[in-house]
Amino acid sequence: MENYAIDAPQIEDIDDKRASKGQRLANYLIDLISFYVIIFILGMVLGLVAPEVIDSYDPDAPGADFFDRLITLLLYAVYMGAIESIFNGKSFGKFVTGTRAVNLDGTQISKGTAFKRGFSRAVPFCVFSALGTPCDPWQDRWTDTAVVVER
Repeated sequence: MENYAIDAPQIEDIDDKRASKGQRLANYLIDLISFYVIIFILGMVLGLVAPEVIDSYDPDAPGADFFDRLITLLLYAVYMGAIESIFNGKSFGKFVTGTRAVNLDGTQISKGTAFKRGFSRAVPFCVFSALGTPCDPWQDRWTDTAVVVER
């Protein structure tokens, strides 16, 4: 019985289509701004629907700053995982820049991979991992994915 190779794009093809550092930075900034806009809107709704929750929060309590940062990181991870899962590897920033997250073989990422990418972003200093050449941040390395140009 002969083995037939599947005619899928190879990693070299992906390397030729990788998004630039500028596109990745634009993706990050647009996604971060959209995240904070959504969190702000949800906070406003929470304040209108259940003001006692907002009133009970004490920012001067011991550990409140750490708790705030931890919750924000986790919400950002869930947000990015959900967005990339719903839009098949695209986020709001990726829609603007014409890029998409794909597996290294060029196939569409799964919902599980989208959430793994999201939670990889929650690791402190992950954003600095994109500064190398080529731009290969942790969320790409740890999930065997790449962000490529679609246009």
